[in-house]
Amino acid sequence: MPIYAYQCSACGHQEDEMQRVSDAPLTTCPKCGQASYSKMLTAAGFQLKGSGWYATDFKGGSAKKEEAPAHACGAGGCGGCSTS
Repeated sequence: MPIYAYQCSACGHQEDEMQRVSDAPLTTCPKCGQASYSKMLTAAGFQLKGSGWYATDFKGGSAKKEEAPAHACGAGGCGGCSTS
């Protein structure tokens, strides 16, 4: 179940509440009883940890491959080109 941060605009009370996603938002402050209790916008509750997930999982190779130089004649069949 997700944890939501709430704050009362009347008394300033803040509290974290564990609720189902389908539950209706709370509106009554547990401290002062006013109907001014609302959800706060907070940062996401996860972190990416490890030794560089991008470099190890998704990166296609360790370095760029060098392309062979183009042949002067366009086909590589003339005597002036060095073939490799």
